[in-house]
Amino acid sequence: MKRRQFLGGLGAAVMGRPFAVRAQQAGQMRHIGVLVGLAPDENGTAAIGFLGAFRDAMQQSGWIEGKNIRIDYRFGGTLADLAKTDASAAELVALEPELIYSQGLPATLALHRKTKTIPIVFTQVADPVGFGLADSLGRPGGNITGFVVWDLSIGSKWMQLLRELVPDLTHVGILYNPDTTAYAPPLVASVKTAAAAVQVIECHTHDDSEIEATLSSLSHEPHGALLVIPEPFTNVHLDHIIAQCARFRLPALNSAISAVERGALISYTFVLDELIRKPVSYIDRILKGSSPSDLPVQAPTKYELIINLKTAKTLGLTIPPTLMALTERVIE
Repeated sequence: MKRRQFLGGLGAAVMGRPFAVRAQQAGQMRHIGVLVGLAPDENGTAAIGFLGAFRDAMQQSGWIEGKNIRIDYRFGGTLADLAKTDASAAELVALEPELIYSQGLPATLALHRKTKTIPIVFTQVADPVGFGLADSLGRPGGNITGFVVWDLSIGSKWMQLLRELVPDLTHVGILYNPDTTAYAPPLVASVKTAAAAVQVIECHTHDDSEIEATLSSLSHEPHGALLVIPEPFTNVHLDHIIAQCARFRLPALNSAISAVERGALISYTFVLDELIRKPVSYIDRILKGSSPSDLPVQAPTKYELIINLKTAKTLGLTIPPTLMALTERVIE
């Protein structure tokens, strides 16, 4: 699929108009934008899965591209190229769509800086209140609403799973970069609520050498484990973290997308397909007259436990039957 199939033309640069002015008569061609936080290659293949699920959900809601809706697509950049994300957000706002669907925190923050009037529906954002995107989860209050990646209390579930995975667990390291995430503290707090007698060690890392030193230290004492908080730094360094866990034979729960498929031991996180499709219900409601300020921010209703049995064997771990019974997907 060629990238030009996703990209639309540019319009005049304006900040957008109030919700009521933007409404169109029934039967007219509607117009929305989509800002995908992924950085596609020259053929756009990195975003095809996301766009495929989104388009399918739109069609199921009665919105057919080229028939009753026009959709302009833009893409974000990598963590090292957030200027690309910012530029793409500016391009979409300049097109004056009735609504913009954004994927990921950098894309949503970039749009938030560009417009306070165009309705924005986000997905895969953590802690929208903490980042100033919404007044509250129940009543966002502005032009932005959407679906978060997890309820921040998920940390307690992660801890419970590690306790089942390693029955004689004594200590758990929580790996993240404090410079690239602001939502780690509430996650760490929820981990500690379920820790009981297990020692919780916050591991702040900023580069590959610190990752290696941290995991080496955690592995010196037996009965330890690692919890990786999915955030920009750990997501970029995902393969290195997985490799070092294997090197130091350290059981780890890593809930980044595709982590288990790439060799991580265990993951418990949102179902991506659901978080792509469910926001379409909000898009539909806003196009029919609802205000994003009145639509509560929602958390996922489905979570998926995935275990890599090959990695477990390499680490010398036997997955308890109670944990296997909870597993939705197994990587052999």
